[in-house]
Amino acid sequence: MGEQKLDLLTALVEKGFLSKEKALDILAKKENNDIPVISAIVDSKYISADNVQSFIEEYYGFTYCMLLDLKSADPTIVDPMYKENKELIFKYHALPIFVKDNVLLIASPNPLEREALEIFKVRYSSSAKFNSADYLLVNEKDFQEFISKLLGDNDSLEDIVKSNNDDGTNVIPDGPDDNGPISTKSNEDDEPVVKFVNLMLAEAVKRGASDLHFEPYEKRYRVRFRLDGVLQEIQSAPISDAPKITARIKVISKLDIAEKRIPQDGRIKISVPLNDGRKTFNKIIDLRVNTLPTLWGEKIVMRILDSSAANLDIDKLGFEDEQKKKYLDALAQPQGMILVTGPTGSGKTVTLYTGLRILNTPEVNISTAEDPVEINLEGINQVQINNKAGLTFASALRSFLRQDPDVVMVGEIRDLETAEIAIKAAQTGHLVLSTLHTNSAPETLTRLLNMGVPSYNIASSVSLIIAQRLGRRLCEKCKIPEHYTEQQLLNIGYTQEDIQAGITIYSANPEGCEYCNKGYKGRVGIYEIFKMTNTLAQIIMEGGNSLQIAEQAEKEGMVPLRKSGLKKVAQGVTSLKEILSVTQG
Repeated sequence: MGEQKLDLLTALVEKGFLSKEKALDILAKKENNDIPVISAIVDSKYISADNVQSFIEEYYGFTYCMLLDLKSADPTIVDPMYKENKELIFKYHALPIFVKDNVLLIASPNPLEREALEIFKVRYSSSAKFNSADYLLVNEKDFQEFISKLLGDNDSLEDIVKSNNDDGTNVIPDGPDDNGPISTKSNEDDEPVVKFVNLMLAEAVKRGASDLHFEPYEKRYRVRFRLDGVLQEIQSAPISDAPKITARIKVISKLDIAEKRIPQDGRIKISVPLNDGRKTFNKIIDLRVNTLPTLWGEKIVMRILDSSAANLDIDKLGFEDEQKKKYLDALAQPQGMILVTGPTGSGKTVTLYTGLRILNTPEVNISTAEDPVEINLEGINQVQINNKAGLTFASALRSFLRQDPDVVMVGEIRDLETAEIAIKAAQTGHLVLSTLHTNSAPETLTRLLNMGVPSYNIASSVSLIIAQRLGRRLCEKCKIPEHYTEQQLLNIGYTQEDIQAGITIYSANPEGCEYCNKGYKGRVGIYEIFKMTNTLAQIIMEGGNSLQIAEQAEKEGMVPLRKSGLKKVAQGVTSLKEILSVTQG
């Protein structure tokens, strides 16, 4: 976050509008949702929109106006530049609209991106005469409506696909079913829709996206990719084509086109031409598809299931040396339970499969139950859960125990039945790996207790718990050093010993460079590793809560998530802003 953004939240705290806790919560929402800080403040509802606008006008001196009431927007400035600078306009949520008193006025719901002023001054200097540039503060909804009203519809799908190469991306039919095989083409009228969908799928794979979002709204249709854990708008399409795009995706996903009232789930397999610098080759990618009825149509989210993109090298995951040793020691045990916890998208599956890859030898029988199977690994017996057919985690686990297993992985422990079978397996000579959705390692134990698992079973079966998050890696080419005083470093969570050893904190370059995405490139794991000991087992048996368990675990060497993240910051791997966003205080 730039200095100006920090100033706004700090000013709101100092003036008594926000508490520090609420300011941190807003900061996290701003980063997670990739929205302007002012929008995050208004959306939080901690302060009314009117108070936010009044405060910013008074504190920063920006003029507030309703864009739709501005009749003097200069089309000679707006029209020719919009088509050439869409990416810039959407990146900064800003649009130059006219010149007044030799000042280029830029309408924006986020007028704290001061670096945008210099960029727009250069871009617009050839079409408008002015001496300086400044912002007009506007409501974000008004900003979006103004663009839609003033500039009309988006480029047609034909324009979009013509401006990109048709690189041969195709859907691979899974074979005939009741409706016949899937066609990679539609009728002649739908040809641009087919090419547009293929273009988005290919672009997502080439950029390394994890998810694609196709979203209809009242006046626009947008496509966003999740890159390095953050959603970014990639393309927009005419809202009139939304039904055709939805229908195309539903056809290739084998979903019911006529059913628009309920969510549906499907899968797609595509072939994407890629070039590794030496040759061009086709890469086969699986996608999981989900549709959701919304106010303006069906939103579609695709999860890219690319086994080859998963890095299963334990040295690349981000473990500290002591954390890595604890994981390897637990994997070397003949029995017990290893649990990995964290929110969706925190890398739990990759951590588990990294362990399975180490265990995957001809002498070991490994079976997994997953929903869905995201990583294919030869030598492992992988089972896709099918609840409709009665193949649940619990039933698959029961079957595994009759298959002479050495290692069992359960995609997720969701209920008491699955937990009891997994624990029984861990107590009877099997190594069991699984996941849970909890915030920290100690909380995992209380979650199992709340499910109804007896404390003595937990103490005797669980050997290791890994709580994790994913933080974006700073780009090594363009990261920027930041200055903090000693007191600030102490307040953040560093110790006097850390400061004496020397700490340099870096932040992301908001402009980015040719090697990265807005100052970040890739992600790294942040870990909290809990190893069961006799003392901790005794606390659990005596009914200790998660705070008591955490306190003892830290005495025995467990490094909490936040401290683990701060270590990554001190190493220059990620930014302080990123760690504050993904870990709890």
